[in-house]
Amino acid sequence: MRILLIATTNAGKVRELRTMFDALPVTLVSLTDLEPIPAPDETGATFEANADAKALFYAHAAGLWTLADDSGLEVEALQGAPGIHSARYAGSGGDRANNEKLIRALTGIPENRRTARFRCAVSLAGDGVVLARATGCVDGRIIDEPRGTNGFGYDPHFFVPEFGLTAAEMTPDLKNRVSHRGRALASLLPPLARILRGDPQ
Repeated sequence: MRILLIATTNAGKVRELRTMFDALPVTLVSLTDLEPIPAPDETGATFEANADAKALFYAHAAGLWTLADDSGLEVEALQGAPGIHSARYAGSGGDRANNEKLIRALTGIPENRRTARFRCAVSLAGDGVVLARATGCVDGRIIDEPRGTNGFGYDPHFFVPEFGLTAAEMTPDLKNRVSHRGRALASLLPPLARILRGDPQ
């Protein structure tokens, strides 16, 4: 049974992964299970580069295979912003400040022209190399008035026409199935299973 480090302190994310990876011969641990490790700087120009950097950094620091992700919101009318800067779009003000800045930036643009996507990149690193990568995204549009209380970040303003709900109005089960992170992790499962079996890539 291989120990796999999930590079997060988010207990909800770990629970989600335990469910998804239940059939694999891995034992999941998170950063909260280890001695404190200083976080690396996220200086990559893409979600993929940041996910790779985090996975390699924590794999080296902990001596464990490590799964890391990086994700954010891309708004077409804002030329892809906030993108890799999603978490710090308004500086250190947190979710409320980020959302307020986003809606201000979209002033005058009709909601039907505010197409956007949540994008996520996940990387698995071990033995000094990236072993597997996957990406996932979900398309929607940005609405002015927040709706729902189940999400965080930009979720209350991210409306998904396919379901007629914002990401914050979705049940946890639905969100885990259709979210950018859920789709990226689902794409990673087959190569991870092959690697664990020792099959050639």
